[in-house]
Amino acid sequence: MRVLITGGAGFIGSNLARYFALHDPSVDIRVIDDLSTGRMTNLDGLDVDIRVASVADADAMRSAVEDVDAIVHLGALGSVPRSINDPMASHVANLTGTLTVLEAARSVGAYVVFASSSSVYGANLKLPKSEFDWTRPMSPYAVTKLGAEGYTLAYQFAYGLETLAFRFFNVYGPLQPADHAYAAVIPRFVDAALDGRPLVVHGDGLQSRDFTHVESVCAALFTASVDRIVAPDPVNLAFGTNTTLLELIEVLEAELGFKVAVEHTESRVGDVRASQADGLRIREYFPQIAPVPLAAGVATTVDWFKRQRGQA
Repeated sequence: MRVLITGGAGFIGSNLARYFALHDPSVDIRVIDDLSTGRMTNLDGLDVDIRVASVADADAMRSAVEDVDAIVHLGALGSVPRSINDPMASHVANLTGTLTVLEAARSVGAYVVFASSSSVYGANLKLPKSEFDWTRPMSPYAVTKLGAEGYTLAYQFAYGLETLAFRFFNVYGPLQPADHAYAAVIPRFVDAALDGRPLVVHGDGLQSRDFTHVESVCAALFTASVDRIVAPDPVNLAFGTNTTLLELIEVLEAELGFKVAVEHTESRVGDVRASQADGLRIREYFPQIAPVPLAAGVATTVDWFKRQRGQA
């Protein structure tokens, strides 16, 4: 079996490549990544076929899908603030890129699992969120993810392509970078705490998230790819937790063994107030996958950051 991971040099993609190597070394892994956010060093020590190109490059994608059985489409420009600053770049990478991936997949009959986002729920305040609740994106990023998952599911009905669209909820864990302007909250917090800097909280800190450890995400992506699991509707890839940023800071302090300074700033445009999946369909489709508890997941993340700094 050969699997193509788009965005495979990124945080989730490189973790997934390692997960495949550990759980089924017989699978051939091919990666395509333009390295705009991914890092080649994330794939150090792995036997993978790496193609440096954009998923929006049709010629590169046609070449990348040769002899491929399944595609895990993670390649995207993440971050709500990034999309607000440059909506066209997000559109090309996330929406045009997904359509290009699907066309390439259709040419060889490859299975496709796509990474959408909980941001598609946007202004819908209902908690917890079901995949059948209404969506109302609040940022260009969320719009691109909703459109891309629509394309992914439409290719099932229009062309008979086997596909699955996951909605990711605040994935975190080892290999997630903190050293850029659009870093996610957990790596930002860990990096700042280890540096002795204040943790910057946008707003009052009572905004909540369904944090999902990358190990659980990789388990779902691995199982979906190997078993070619198909669903006619999106599947939330989260397990129903609801943690505020202030509660997250308490978990981090418990792991570090010391108190951290917190600096509150203005809320950011496009940020969702609360996000939580109901966890029903992920358990229906993937009953064998257990979520990593937040304290355990934060511990692995802190350990990785310490090892990167030579502090372990």
